[in-house]
Amino acid sequence: MIDWMKYRFLYFGISALVVGAGVFSLIRWGLVFGIDFKGGTLLEYKVTRDISEKALSNKISKQEITVSSIQKTGDKTYLLKLGPIDQNQKAEVEKILTEELGTKPDELRFETVGPTIGPELVKKTIFALSISSITILLWVAYQFRSIKFGASAILAMFHDTLVVIGMYSIFGHFWHVEADFLFVTALLTILSFSVHDTIVVYDRMRESQKKFGGNLYDLANQATTETMVRSLNNSFTILFMLIALMILGGSTIRWFAATLFVGTVSGTYSSPFVAVPILVTWDEIEKKLKRRLT
Repeated sequence: MIDWMKYRFLYFGISALVVGAGVFSLIRWGLVFGIDFKGGTLLEYKVTRDISEKALSNKISKQEITVSSIQKTGDKTYLLKLGPIDQNQKAEVEKILTEELGTKPDELRFETVGPTIGPELVKKTIFALSISSITILLWVAYQFRSIKFGASAILAMFHDTLVVIGMYSIFGHFWHVEADFLFVTALLTILSFSVHDTIVVYDRMRESQKKFGGNLYDLANQATTETMVRSLNNSFTILFMLIALMILGGSTIRWFAATLFVGTVSGTYSSPFVAVPILVTWDEIEKKLKRRLT
């Protein structure tokens, strides 16, 4: 059995470094919000041949038009998600396409849309997450007969949330990646993965305690050792798929896959190296306080 908990303060230091970098980025640069948050213009064209989305995006951006994304929606059909534009700017976009193709494209759609994710939806999402977090905390605490287990799991979940949001802020600053509906979807998916992996370790601790007894420190080391290979194998199968999506999935889905990649790595790390060390440290502090009081 490996003494994983011996180095728990090292794990806390690594987490503090990663989370601190993300929080600094959020304070310094914030998130770059896409059309789903801010609203904008949708332009869809039927063209005569396939074109490079990246090259087209660069040319449109040079006209001081915000480009959220350009995606192929069908056979020689492209959807451009832009910042709010007027008729003159729309004519500039068509001119660029005409020069690129050598012929004028057929316009299929031109509409200005409001934000899909408005302030009211954000408030409801935060409210729903708060209810979910409290419910998870109480349920895990009930199942393991201690509030320490539930609170540690929730703290690990918040750790993963901060890591993902912070990294996305860094992506936005250096690579102009925009937070959109797919980012929100990826974030919610990561939260469920984080708690699920933590409960697996907790459950192994409970089984060992029933069979062999022992203190929480030793149970944590044993459970982490027994579940480590399982957790790594499970995570690697997910990571291999996400790497394939990042390489081959195209610009539309690349950053969605990258968000899931960061969240999967963080969730795999936080279960044995954040949630369990918090639990062990909490238990030791609690015992020391009881000894002093008695």
